[in-house]
Amino acid sequence: MRSLRLIPIAATVALLLTFTAVPAVASPGGSLCDQQLGKNIPARADGALTGTEFAERARDLAGPQRDALVRTELLAGNVPTFLRRLEAVTVRDAVNVITVCVLPDYLALGTDRDFVFVPLGLDEALEVAERFGFMLPTRSIVNAIYAASTVKLDPQPLPAGDQMRSTTYLVRHNEMIRAQRDARGAQLGALTAGGKKDLVLTPRLWQNPGRVAIYGWHRAAGAPIQPLSTVHGARYADYSHGIRLVSGLVYVNGVQRALADVLADPRLARLLSDEGPLPRLTDRLASLMGGLRT
Repeated sequence: MRSLRLIPIAATVALLLTFTAVPAVASPGGSLCDQQLGKNIPARADGALTGTEFAERARDLAGPQRDALVRTELLAGNVPTFLRRLEAVTVRDAVNVITVCVLPDYLALGTDRDFVFVPLGLDEALEVAERFGFMLPTRSIVNAIYAASTVKLDPQPLPAGDQMRSTTYLVRHNEMIRAQRDARGAQLGALTAGGKKDLVLTPRLWQNPGRVAIYGWHRAAGAPIQPLSTVHGARYADYSHGIRLVSGLVYVNGVQRALADVLADPRLARLLSDEGPLPRLTDRLASLMGGLRT
């Protein structure tokens, strides 16, 4: 069993070179989602950074500097193929059935054979989501994704400390996830959960501006390591954070509707938010983003 001590950056980058994944596959649930919902993610350019090249370029970066690089790469379409097919997650009560369409795993940059999962501060995460036509999940949606996932990874925390925000930690954790996936024969493109904490939407974001909300890292259904927390500032991001994108359009009893409208509807919101309705969500998020940029 490997020691959890930090390894030199050259060795860390070498580890990423071994991130050779099995081919991406579509899970049956993906057929319920209109794959055109992901059309706002640009095509990946020839010569875009691989995960290894990103790790090398970002090795001395953290915080807003690394976020700026990640944002630029993502908005230019440097997203692996396996993250371009949406998976369906369905919740229901006695009357209504709601299907949300989500990326099968956390945001990553690079290729299917050489990629790295990338955390972001709240501002950049919200911007990338908006530009791609997506939103961040609520706590309830994170729980639903975990329950529906066909690949449930075990959380693998690294020792706490100042290095948590470093690229070295980020890449090391990426390698640990790769090794766990390989050991289980998990396929890229299958709905996957458990590997990261989620950035989430919650009323606490505008009740206590300037913070980021994180939740999840489930050991099992109903057993997250991380309860909903806004302890960190909005620009904080460490190796354990993941960005799960949820389409801004959902299906309610088979009819396509805006997720923001569903979250504002008291009859429907309870299926997707255990904190009550989230009214005027689009306006509130726009205001939140504006405040983070001042």
